[in-house]
Amino acid sequence: MTDQPTSSLLDMTVGIVANYLSNNNLAPERIGDLISSTHAALANVGQPEPQAVEIYARASAGQIRKSIVDEGLVSFLDGRTYKSLKRHLSSNGITPDEYRDRYGLPSTYPMVSPAYSARRSELAKSIGLGAKGRKAKPSSDAPKASTKRGRPTK
Repeated sequence: MTDQPTSSLLDMTVGIVANYLSNNNLAPERIGDLISSTHAALANVGQPEPQAVEIYARASAGQIRKSIVDEGLVSFLDGRTYKSLKRHLSSNGITPDEYRDRYGLPSTYPMVSPAYSARRSELAKSIGLGAKGRKAKPSSDAPKASTKRGRPTK
């Protein structure tokens, strides 16, 4: 015996295609596509709709170059300029890596504007952050005093 849902699906497909062809002109080579698309549509009736995938336009090299200005970074999300994109992205539920991936940006794309980064660097240097290894070494020209049991010799 034949499977009831399959035979009814085929009967519905044949009926729909026959009615469509009796009222519309269609090139013979397109009839196969009509049959397969009608059958697929009927087979998916009652199934949940697939999640819509958002497609974002990839940024061109020129757009990427123009988005990095000294005063700030132009967001591809809303077109506004920001000193730092991290807070803007997190408020929109996106990580920096997702942002770079979504718009086709290189992994070296900055998240902080060049001027803001330079200003923060100068501030950090002025208060001595990161200077642990930069202390002046004693010159090798000065003779070292020899010691005997920790006391200088005369």
